[in-house]
Amino acid sequence: MMSKMTREEMVETVPQHGFFGHPRGLGILFFVEFWERFSYYGMRAILLYYLYFSVSQGGLGLDKITAQQIMAMYGSLIFMTGILGGWVADRLIGSRRSLMYGAVLIMLGHLVLSLPFGLGAFLISMILIIVGSGLMKPNISNVVGGLYHKNDNRLDAGFVIFYMSVNMGALLSPLIINKVRVSVGFHQGFSIAAFGMLLALIAYVLFQRKSLGEVENHPSNPLNHKEKVKYAKIFTYSTIGIIILLGILYLVGQLTFNSISLIVLIVGIVVPFIYWSIMYRSPDIDGTEKSRLLAYVPLFLASVLFWSIQEQGSNVLGVFAQEHTQLDLNAYGINFVIPAGWFQSINPFFIVIFAPVISFLWQKLGKYNPSTPLKFVIGLAFAGISFIAMMIAMSMQQAELMNPIWLILSFFLCVIGELCLSPTGSSVSVKLAPKAFSAQMLSLWFLTNATAQGINGQLVKLIEPLGQQNYFGLIGAIAIVVSLIVLSMTPKIKKLMQGIH
Repeated sequence: MMSKMTREEMVETVPQHGFFGHPRGLGILFFVEFWERFSYYGMRAILLYYLYFSVSQGGLGLDKITAQQIMAMYGSLIFMTGILGGWVADRLIGSRRSLMYGAVLIMLGHLVLSLPFGLGAFLISMILIIVGSGLMKPNISNVVGGLYHKNDNRLDAGFVIFYMSVNMGALLSPLIINKVRVSVGFHQGFSIAAFGMLLALIAYVLFQRKSLGEVENHPSNPLNHKEKVKYAKIFTYSTIGIIILLGILYLVGQLTFNSISLIVLIVGIVVPFIYWSIMYRSPDIDGTEKSRLLAYVPLFLASVLFWSIQEQGSNVLGVFAQEHTQLDLNAYGINFVIPAGWFQSINPFFIVIFAPVISFLWQKLGKYNPSTPLKFVIGLAFAGISFIAMMIAMSMQQAELMNPIWLILSFFLCVIGELCLSPTGSSVSVKLAPKAFSAQMLSLWFLTNATAQGINGQLVKLIEPLGQQNYFGLIGAIAIVVSLIVLSMTPKIKKLMQGIH
């Protein structure tokens, strides 16, 4: 029987310099993530409009608030299923196979969405994409982390490079898929997303073994026979419980998107707490690892608020672009009408431009590189300012429709925050992870987004009673205040991190 390899031994089995000074395996993971994100963000760029455009326009004809709630629920559940994806990898099949199976499900989901079968096909496709993303998202990041030793000073920069693949795919796909949607139709646009995912899957199958060696190819903490029986029962009873709950909601006439959104919110709050508690109380972690888990708590909460603002770019700002922004540039002497879906490319455009700058800056600063907590503070503050900018723009607005420059500025400010917080969050999750929970710690990181979008499913209902100007101002102000609180806690957080910078 082959002896179990340590993370460091697995790292040594692959070339450590081959992709711009980084491990060669980063190249194939970059390519796979590019096409996976191409499919996801391309589909998402037109999904909001597919939900609330009228049937005569090729949409499903839902109301706008419901459409925004669905977008938030969908995003939340994608990140929430990362818990199962991380657990499956750590305890059953390893990160490598988990991400491959996830890629297959995602491709099938986009394929179903490309079929013109209405709400039923939409719901089936969402289930496939949600489960597939849960298997793929935490595990591809875990494999990236597995290419490096924990103290390798290239780790942060490696995650920034990897993050560029996300945003290069996200940049191009809305431009292409929205053009297909306008020219041909929604379903043809969704089929382009399915093709992108197919390319990612083919590339991974062909090149993963040569490029990645044995990195994250086996579960880090495999189940024994007794645990297999235990978890089989838990899975069975949980499935039955969900079916019963949905049945009861249906019988009492409450099986609505609004009630499901509320359930997603509750789960999004409860699950991270339970998940963190299980890790903290596990006999498999030592005192240093417990201290690092405590340091993770304020970082987690700051991230939730950040993602709550950032993820509203696809629903709240998506509707704002379509309904309240001057898209006909004839008003400014330019003969062009901006497709509303193109605004979804602004965020990744700025990330592709500025990610190398931020990566270079972190490396150039050396020992003066800001600490992890400080990067979180900066990121959250910029997110808050991005919404304050929207409030200011609306207070100054004289015309019925807002100048698109303000919307671009809001996206830009949030991007600066994202580049400070998001790659750092992935990196610090690897660094602070207990050995027995390596993939699951990244699942906990992805839960920051799940919780945030669960909250967004309820926040969008405040837009009408508050008015959009007050809505942007309130959320932005809360983010800035919380960033100042985290700043005051930075010395304590750094101490709890036990030597991790």
